Amino acid sequence: MAQSLWLFGTRLNIIADHTTTGGQYDLIEGYFPPGTQTPPHRHTRYSEQLYVLSGEFTVWAGENKAVLNAGESFLIPAGTPHVVAALSDQPARGLVVAAPSSFARLIAAVGTLDEKEAPDMALFERISTEIGDEILGAPGDIPRT
Repeated sequence: MAQSLWLFGTRLNIIADHTTTGGQYDLIEGYFPPGTQTPPHRHTRYSEQLYVLSGEFTVWAGENKAVLNAGESFLIPAGTPHVVAALSDQPARGLVVAAPSSFARLIAAVGTLDEKEAPDMALFERISTEIGDEILGAPGDIPRT
């Protein structure tokens, strides 16, 4: 079932989704090139657990900031504003468990096969609303902690 797509500069591999987990969770492998980060956002209906496979991720979640290295993990509870970034000069790779399943639906609908192709933003906004995701700022914005 693995599906590899690009979304906003990151390569996301859907390893498991609602079709294989009964809707309980999504398992996604993410590859962030150096300097890549998500816009500030929140998932209102599912939690996100990040486990670092290689490199270094910086996570801002609510009032917390964590710098994570290989073998470390961080839970972002549902409803928590957050940003995930690879700020070092090396890429970062990690696993995300989103529970219950929703995030993989967004990636599958909006992700592209070509890393330089822009996603369909109208579709992105529609699916984000349907799964309860909210964008809280522009890419590059860092939450104040």
